[in-house]
Amino acid sequence: MLFVKTDKLKTGMRLAKPIYNKNGVMLYERNSKLTHQGIVSIQNFGLIGVYILEAAEPVPPMSDDDIEFERFQAVSVFSIKEILDKLAKKAEPEGLYPFGNQVIKRYGNLHHKINFVQNLRSAEDCVYKHSLNTAILSALMTKRLKFEFKQQLDVVVAGLIYDVGSLLVPVSLRKIKNDDMTEEERTQVNTYRFAGYQIINQDYNLDPSVKRNATLLCKELYDLSDAEDSAAPAKKILEVDILKVAAAFDKMTAMNYDEEPHSEMAALRYLLDKKNDFDKDAVQALVESINFLTPGVCVELNNGEKGLVIAEGAINVLQPFILSFKDNRIINLADSTVGEELQIKDVMKTMDNRHVVDNDMLKNYMGNKIR
Repeated sequence: MLFVKTDKLKTGMRLAKPIYNKNGVMLYERNSKLTHQGIVSIQNFGLIGVYILEAAEPVPPMSDDDIEFERFQAVSVFSIKEILDKLAKKAEPEGLYPFGNQVIKRYGNLHHKINFVQNLRSAEDCVYKHSLNTAILSALMTKRLKFEFKQQLDVVVAGLIYDVGSLLVPVSLRKIKNDDMTEEERTQVNTYRFAGYQIINQDYNLDPSVKRNATLLCKELYDLSDAEDSAAPAKKILEVDILKVAAAFDKMTAMNYDEEPHSEMAALRYLLDKKNDFDKDAVQALVESINFLTPGVCVELNNGEKGLVIAEGAINVLQPFILSFKDNRIINLADSTVGEELQIKDVMKTMDNRHVVDNDMLKNYMGNKIR
């Protein structure tokens, strides 16, 4: 599966994921071959690109849950946009709590894991999609931690609104990669985020617990050293820790414009690393909420070998049973004699090992004898 930008699409390419309109109606199914009219439609939708199946790649299986998850993401972005745009303008964010209820109804009561399918993001819609996914992950995690409904709602709504300050950042500034920003540009971004912090803190219609969760998360994630510390807790708050894990995981694995996302494995390792100071209970709730190394996933080990996950790790998600492609042996990474030397490096991005030949370079050799 490859991500292809809109201006690189060609007729005959097969869609790896469906495309929906804002009402949730499927416009193009998976495995649909792109036509000239279809490419024009995708460009008119404002999509920065789509996922395309490789030439020999079969259509990957999708459960009903997977299909509904993608549809819910596609439709909900429009609702989130209306809510956050109003909040950014200091108007009443109508529909905020009903939408939070909707997220909990769908994902705050599940008794099984889901496949967390990421969506494509541009500088224009990245804040809306990040807020939505932070709320969905928070709903899943609070269920695992057995939160009461009121606690769940306080966390989910905080996840929806905490990043409103990023919405105030001009689009031209959002397009600059974090590593490429000058100190002056970083200061400008932080000024907008602090303004968002103030909007939330001064909104008297927000529940105090929502306001606390959202503002403390802002201070956790962003350098808001000038923010008032009157609401600072004497000890860590689990609700904020959940939001911190959800926000970090989504940002690391998101497909942003011109930026390669981290794999779910890389993001999980980052969250599990003690030096990064993520709450272990919150991270464990994430592990219990979404699928990481399930049977059928292809992985690369730290010794260069590649293999297929055939059974999940019973205790540690990073220690599954793997069938080696090299010699068909079964590797149990939970075995201490094995796990000391072999570890999963990352998930394989593609099973297609063919080399891509540059057509222009090929023309230079046409008709010439190879010695």
